[in-house]
Amino acid sequence: MTANPQSRHFPHGEPSSGDTPLVVLRPITPRHATHTLIAVSHRLRPRDYTIASLLDEHTTLTTEHLTSLLFTNPTTCRHRLHLLRRLHFIDRFIRNRPGAPNPVCWLPGLLSARYTALARGENPPTARALRERQDRIYSSPTLNHLLAVNTLFVSLLTHARHHPGTALTRWWSERTTTAAFGHRIKPDGHGVWTDGNQETGFFLELDRGTEPIRRLVDKLASHRKLRAEGGPHYPILFVLPSRLREQNLHRKLAERPEPTLTIATTSAASGPHPAGPVWRLAGNGRHRLTLADLPSNHGHPGPLTPGPPHPDDHPLRLALDAVG
Repeated sequence: MTANPQSRHFPHGEPSSGDTPLVVLRPITPRHATHTLIAVSHRLRPRDYTIASLLDEHTTLTTEHLTSLLFTNPTTCRHRLHLLRRLHFIDRFIRNRPGAPNPVCWLPGLLSARYTALARGENPPTARALRERQDRIYSSPTLNHLLAVNTLFVSLLTHARHHPGTALTRWWSERTTTAAFGHRIKPDGHGVWTDGNQETGFFLELDRGTEPIRRLVDKLASHRKLRAEGGPHYPILFVLPSRLREQNLHRKLAERPEPTLTIATTSAASGPHPAGPVWRLAGNGRHRLTLADLPSNHGHPGPLTPGPPHPDDHPLRLALDAVG
């Protein structure tokens, strides 16, 4: 009995002869085989690894954040992010809040979390652990505070993209900062800003007006202890929601001066950008300085002084290396 020619199968890549239709047999792949770094490696670019690193360090960034940092066109950014999501490299959520902005928030996906952990020589998280981490980020009562902190650092990086000679050469999250300084302090973040030959390390405290002013002043005790134990002389930057609250903080600081610390403040009413002349030094009247003009000293090498930033500290180093 002659086999039906319509049912004839040929190995993948082997040509058929005559008029016999070709039916390609494709290899059977395991259900989750495409959810590996190797499977998607040909689709990934240095910018994608930078996104993975940023999300791992800073928990979540919005589409607007990532557009400002790494893209020149918002549409290109959105298309790339959605492609990376389809590849299971990153993930996202939208926090719907009536009457408030609803940004798309991106966070590590199965493959980006695996990549960053393995790149550090650590065991990658399981899918279950990653889902719990994602849900914890989505449910966090401090999510708006985190996004505001990240927005300030993103604005510095964006400023540097358009102003040669300036750079945010280090940007550490609260978690990394706390560990790097021996758990003596717990600010919202740490950065090093460079403008020409001036280099300013700083600790950030972003205030949303939800706690008494005295609580802000109380945070300075840990910074005083760090300085006494050999930590760097970095200014503590308070970002406040209004000029009135900023004035109230300065009055409280005048009552409880901190001679060993440099404290600077700003508010939304002080100016459009944190790199500009928006910082008011405690005990220095109402004159405002640029971020680069604030007193700062990396201090002497030691366990509580990470020193000047290294090239690997740059938050966009992977993308910059590819350009270079």
